[in-house]
Amino acid sequence: MKARDRRAISGVLLLDKPVGWTSNAALQAVKRLYRANKAGHTGSLDPLASGLLPLCLGGATKLAGLLLNADKTYRFTCRLGETTTTGDADGEIVLTRPVSGVDRARVEDALQNFRGVIQQVPPMYSALKRGGQPLYKLARQGLEVEREPREVTVHELRLLRLDDAELECELRCSKGTYVRALAADLGEALGCGAHVAALRRTAVEPYDAARMVTLETLRERATEDCAALDVLLLPPDSAVAQWPAVRVSGDVAFYLRQGQPVLVPRAPTQGWVRLYQDDERFMGLGEILDDGRVAPRRLLF
Repeated sequence: MKARDRRAISGVLLLDKPVGWTSNAALQAVKRLYRANKAGHTGSLDPLASGLLPLCLGGATKLAGLLLNADKTYRFTCRLGETTTTGDADGEIVLTRPVSGVDRARVEDALQNFRGVIQQVPPMYSALKRGGQPLYKLARQGLEVEREPREVTVHELRLLRLDDAELECELRCSKGTYVRALAADLGEALGCGAHVAALRRTAVEPYDAARMVTLETLRERATEDCAALDVLLLPPDSAVAQWPAVRVSGDVAFYLRQGQPVLVPRAPTQGWVRLYQDDERFMGLGEILDDGRVAPRRLLF
C-alpha cells in the first residue's frame, strides 16, 4: 500500500483473533483493511490461542504499552496425561503418563497452590530474549537455557469442567503470566502431566469480549466503505477510562502541547490523568507532579 493511500485514523479495535494466526499477521491484516498509517497490538497471543486482541490504530498506538500491563482473563483446556515440547497442542508429545485418581476434589486442592502471588518459570517456547535471541528460536535448535523464576499474580483460577483426561479452567491474571507454564505445573502437581489443548482470551482490562469483531466481519465491511469499518473502532481514551479526567481550556492546552506543566484548579493530587481540551477533545495523558502541576506525558494530537 502506498503512503498516500493510508489514513490518519485513531482508535482501538477489539479483534477476535482466530486460531492459527500470529498476532502480528492479524495486526497487518487489520492495518491493510483500515488503510491505517500506524498500528500496534497490545500483547501477543499464541497462534494456538483465539480471542481478544486489542489493536491500536493511528494515534492510539501511543497508548498500546499501557494495555501490555493490564490484567487479562483466559479460558483454557488442559489435556491431562501428556507433556509436550511446547506446553501446548502444537508441540510433540514427549511423555505420556496414566491419569488415575484425578477427581474434582483433587484438582480443586491442586489449584489452591496456583492462586495469589506465585513464582513461574517462563517456558522455552516464549518470546523472552537471551543474548538478543528469542527463547523459542533457541528451543527450535534443541537448546535449553536456564530461566529465572518470575513473580506473577493469579487473581482468580476456577475449575469449570473435568471430563476424564480433560479439564477446563478460567484464569484472571497479571501481565507476564504464561498459561502454558501454569498448565504444565498443574499437570505435575496432579502427577500426570498436562498441556494446553485450547486457549481463548476473553478480557484485557478494561475491555471484555462483548465488542469483539472477527476478521470475516471486517472483510465484509471493507467492501462497503471506510465508514462501515470506522464505526467499529472504540475511542482511544477507552483504554484509560478508569483514570480521572482533567479538562483544560484552549490556552492551557497550548502550553501542554509545548511540553510545559500547567496548574489546573481542582485536579487530582497524584497519579496519571486523562487530558481533555474544552470538555471534548481527548489530548492524551498527563501526570500530576509533586508541586501539583499537570505535566504532559503522552499526547495524541
